[in-house]
Order: sequence, then C-alpha cells, then structure tokens
Amino acid sequence: MARTARISRDDIVAAAVELVRTQGHESLNARALAAALGCSTQPILYRFATMAEVREAAYQAIDELHSTSLMARLESASDPLLQLGLNYVRFAYDEPRLFRFLFQTDAFGGRDLQSLVAAPEVGELVGMVAQETGVDEARARQVFLAIFVAAHGYASLLANNSLAYDEDLVARVLTSAYQGSLEMEGDAR
Repeated sequence: MARTARISRDDIVAAAVELVRTQGHESLNARALAAALGCSTQPILYRFATMAEVREAAYQAIDELHSTSLMARLESASDPLLQLGLNYVRFAYDEPRLFRFLFQTDAFGGRDLQSLVAAPEVGELVGMVAQETGVDEARARQVFLAIFVAAHGYASLLANNSLAYDEDLVARVLTSAYQGSLEMEGDAR
C-alpha cells in the first residue's frame, strides 16, 4: 500500500499565506486550504485544532514577512526613518491582500493609537527616532506616531485602490509629516 505524503504545519501555513496573498483573507477556510494543498480537510484539522489557529499562524507568518520588508535596506539608507516609511508603504502596494490581512481585519480592536506606539515591538523604531531627532522617548513616540499615521494612510489608499505608486510623492508626504511633528515636539521642549 502506498504511503500518502504527510502535510506539516509549515506546509499548511505556507499554503495559507499564499491563499491570503492571491485571494484575500476572506478566502481562508478549510476547504480552500485543502484544495490548495491537494488534500482533504483532515490533515489541516489534525495539525491545527481550529481554523482560528490556522489564521493566527498565517497572521504571524505574514507579520514576519512584513517585518523583514520594513527593515530592508535601512543600514544602507541615507535616511533610515524615511526608508522605513517607504518600505511600509511599498509593502502595501506590492502585497495589498497581505497588508489588508495584517492591518484591516480588526486585529487591533479595542486599542488606541497611543497603546500601539507604546507597544514593546515598536521600541527599536522609537529608539531610531529619538537618536535621529535628539528628543526624549516620549516625544520620539509622538514623532513616530505622526510618521506612522501618514505612512499607514498612504499605504491603505494603495492597498485598497488601483492607485499608482509614486515614491517621490510618498517621500515628500512622509518628510512633511516628520518635519511637522518634529517641529511641534521641538516646541514642546
């Protein structure tokens, strides 16, 4: 009797990520995932107790892809903060369905913007702002918040519409947000 191929958790997560990438998070269900893997739903529900667990694993994998994308080319950039913002917006343009899954499925429900920029995982980025600007951490968080809101707004427009990507315009918008917020925070010193 021929032995059937075993489908691992990693196989399932990779297929889930690809399904979200090509069809959107709304299509992530056991049947669609099984079809993508060429199997029944049984191996999926053997490796994961629920589809909610599959969605969470896919979310984490996509978040890692996003983080890698954010940090790309920062060391060689003449302006690392601007490059960070450009990377954020470019990810939304290049991977609109992944971006929507990460940021437009209410994963942050019940939180506010201040708690998002106070999250530990943002600490390194806030440290970059503080080092670049010379302001204390609290003010650096406010500068980061302004840059984030501008970048996220632009990224959301690109991820949800058929807009052309204009890196020079994105850079000008992000630079304006940065300079304006830095001026306001500088006045607060």
